[in-house]
Amino acid sequence: MKELTKYSRVAGYLEKLYDKLNTDFFDGALTRPVITIQSTSRAYGHYSLSPIWTTEGRDSRHEINIAAGTLSRPIEYVVATMVHEMVHQLNNEILNTSDTSRGNTYHNKYFRIAAEAHGLKVSRSEKYGWSHTEPSDLLIEWIIENDIREIPMNRTDFVQVQLGGGSRTPSTGGTIPTGTSKSNSRRWVCPCCGTIIRSTRTVNVICGDCMETMVERGVAG
Repeated sequence: MKELTKYSRVAGYLEKLYDKLNTDFFDGALTRPVITIQSTSRAYGHYSLSPIWTTEGRDSRHEINIAAGTLSRPIEYVVATMVHEMVHQLNNEILNTSDTSRGNTYHNKYFRIAAEAHGLKVSRSEKYGWSHTEPSDLLIEWIIENDIREIPMNRTDFVQVQLGGGSRTPSTGGTIPTGTSKSNSRRWVCPCCGTIIRSTRTVNVICGDCMETMVERGVAG
């Protein structure tokens, strides 16, 4: 499998990730938007409420963006950001439900209901409502079972500040996890070749290539 060290490969990988999530968590109901990787200092991602991409002679398409400076986070959180934005897409395009207010920053109960039904854990803040999302155990298990890989490529200019949508085009933004709850995904690394695997519990694992015992590197989060 090709390494994710080129922008084009990462973009293609995110498209494939979207398609797999759409099939397994959304029953294939969503139409893939344009998946972008743009720098933003205000959110982990966003979904455009309007179709802002056009191709001559074809229908316009919405956009889901994954912030370029957040790609190297633990993959379960990159996946959770994608699902977060897909929930916005579901509510907007399929359910015709407004799940945000206050300039598309406050996430209401309709967002929470849909997010919890599609693999996310949701918590509330006074300012942004039900905006804080994390991967559920079900989503973590799906990541492990499907061998969803880490993305080693990343921009270094991401600043962790609070939620914000786009200023020119109405959009809904992803949020920064509160860190109040811990992921159950454990990381194990081969001390010889650096291969990484995950589990949802403590295990004894030997790298098949190096025959070395893999070492736990803590709970991902």
